[in-house]
Amino acid sequence: MTFFDDLRAEHELIERVVGSLRTFVSWRAAGKPTGDVGGALLAFFLDFAGGFHHAREEGVLVPALIREVELPRERGPIAELFSQHATMEKLLGDAGALWVRQAWTPAEAADAVRLTTEYADLLLRHIDMENSVFFPESEARLARQGVRELESLVPSQAALRAKSAVEALISALPPTENPDLLRGDGCVMCPSMGVTCKGVEREWWTDQEWDDFKEARAAGD
Repeated sequence: MTFFDDLRAEHELIERVVGSLRTFVSWRAAGKPTGDVGGALLAFFLDFAGGFHHAREEGVLVPALIREVELPRERGPIAELFSQHATMEKLLGDAGALWVRQAWTPAEAADAVRLTTEYADLLLRHIDMENSVFFPESEARLARQGVRELESLVPSQAALRAKSAVEALISALPPTENPDLLRGDGCVMCPSMGVTCKGVEREWWTDQEWDDFKEARAAGD
């Protein structure tokens, strides 16, 4: 399994845990018993999704793109990856502080639902952006430079414990989706598109890629 295959497989697990997280928060806000799982969920998103998965993107993949492909760090998809990670980290801190409390007031329950929804929605849209744009574009560009595999980081014991703990509780918290969340592929679905990023074509494409694109369009006309 390649570095990118590992990241995509981790996305699948993260998505399943997001569904269970939504269930945990909605059940608890409604007064239903959930068990003492808030700490395990928080540890997973802190130690595995953040401390391991995001750390490999930031500490292994991004340096390779800057070094081997000479892609810019200060703008475009790489800058947005860091920005979205930082926003999610802030949301996780605020929401996670509520997940681990033993009881919620009505106001805290409302805050927990709101913050968890913001965190979960951004995380899933971030995953869509990475799976459909960032990873395939990065993989292709690295391959053109002769880089077909990247060294991985070794997960910490905390990350492994957090992963094992949530895998054991997922079945007790059947996943819930947000029916209002619009998901999809491509830059157009990224929350940064048109706001702080112009899209992968304008940010990353070379002159040769634009020439090839124009030739392909002309041939199709």
